[in-house]
Amino acid sequence: MPTAATPSTPALGGSRWNTFPAAGTTLTARHFFTAIEPLLQGIVDDNALTSADSEVLEDQVRATLALGTRETSLPLFLGPDSASAARELGAQAEAIGRQLASWATEALERLLTDPVPLPAGPLVVRSHCYGHLLTPPAADLLLGRRGGPVAMQLYNEWLHQIVLLRDALLPFTNWQDVPLLITPTGLRHTEPARDAFLTELLVRQIRHSSVVAFAREVVTGASGPAGYGFEASGGTALPAVLGRPPLTAPRYLLTWRPDPAVGAAATYVPEIRDYYAAPRTLVEDLPPATASGPLTARTRTAPVADGARTARIEVTHDGTTTHVDLGQALRGHRFARREDGAAGDAPVTVDAWSALRAPGLVWTRAGDVVLDATGRDDLVVLALLGRLYPENVVLRPAGRSAAPTPPGDSGQSRPVTLVVPPQAH
Repeated sequence: MPTAATPSTPALGGSRWNTFPAAGTTLTARHFFTAIEPLLQGIVDDNALTSADSEVLEDQVRATLALGTRETSLPLFLGPDSASAARELGAQAEAIGRQLASWATEALERLLTDPVPLPAGPLVVRSHCYGHLLTPPAADLLLGRRGGPVAMQLYNEWLHQIVLLRDALLPFTNWQDVPLLITPTGLRHTEPARDAFLTELLVRQIRHSSVVAFAREVVTGASGPAGYGFEASGGTALPAVLGRPPLTAPRYLLTWRPDPAVGAAATYVPEIRDYYAAPRTLVEDLPPATASGPLTARTRTAPVADGARTARIEVTHDGTTTHVDLGQALRGHRFARREDGAAGDAPVTVDAWSALRAPGLVWTRAGDVVLDATGRDDLVVLALLGRLYPENVVLRPAGRSAAPTPPGDSGQSRPVTLVVPPQAH
C-alpha cells in the first residue's frame, strides 16, 4: 500500500493522488504500481464498483497492454522478417504487459475490500487525454451506466501511468529490478523521451544508442552522449550479453546491475565511433598459431572524462595480454548473423589468439573463414566479435557446418564464421 502521509506531507485525496517528493524519488516497477493505487481507489469509490465490474476493467488493461488489439497502446507489428531489435522489444512488451495486467487484477480485487485511505476526501484529478482506446464495455462502465468525467479522468491517468511504466521498462531484461525516477507527475516526465523512442521503433530499425538513451532517461531523467550503456547512482546498465552466451543473448536489451559504489552518472562510449575508419588486418596476413591453451578474459574500465568512459575486454594467454574495445565487441555481437548452418565447411581456419592480437579489425577477401572458439569463455567469444570486421560474421554452434557462400557473391568481405559452444552455460 502507498506510504501513509506524514505531518509534512499533504494527505491523499482531493486533487492529490500521490505523495512523491518534489525533488523526485526512485522506485522499482512493483513499488510504483502500488504507489499509484489511489487513482484506482478513486475509480472504485466514484463508480461504486463491485466485483462484477472488475472483469471489465481487467479486460481493458489487458487489451491496452497487449500487441495486435484494437485498443493496443503500442501498434508494433511483429513478423518473421521484423528486425531483431523490434522482436526483442516486442517480446518485452508482451511479457511486461502480462505481468502488469496480473498486478492490476490483484489490485482491483484487494481494493474492493481493503481500500486505500483518502483523508483529504474523494479524488478529483484532471488528466490530459493521451488517446487510449476503451473497450466498449469499459466505455459503458466509465462513461455510461455509473461513470462520468471524474471516474473517466481517474481511469485515464491510472491507465496512462501503467502504459508509461510498461514502456519505461522495455530496454531492461531484469525490468523488475530497475530503479525508475519518479516525480510528482509519476512517469509523465518520460513522455518526450518515450515519444522519440517509440517513433524510432515504429518507423525504422531502431538504433541501439536510442534504446540506451531512453533507458538512461527513465533511470536518471537526464540525457547524455550516444553510447552503449550508462552508469547512474547505485548501478550500471550494460548490454545483456555481458555474462551470457553470445549465441543466445539479446542483442539490444540492457541488464541493470546494482552497484552501491557507483555515484556520478556516466555513459559508456566506443573508442572508435566509426568502425569503417579503424585499421584492418587480412586473415591471410595473420601469423600461424604458435601455442594452444586457455584464454582468460575480464573487463576493465577507463576513468570518466566529460561524462563518458570507455571499457575494454582484457584477454590473457600464457602471461601475454591483449585488449579489445568493449564497444566494438558489443557492436560485433549486434551485427553478427546467427545461423544453424548447412553443409560446406570453410577451407580456411583461424587461430583465436592470432586474431585477438591482430592490429585493427580482422577480415578477408580470399575465401570463407572459420574461427573455432569452442570451449572458450563467453567473454573471450565476445572479444573475438570485437576483433572481427562486423560486416559478414556468422555465429553458429559447434557441431554445425557453415552455410556456403552463394555463387556470385560480390560483397567486399567474405564470411567469417565464429564457432561457439552449442549450449548456453
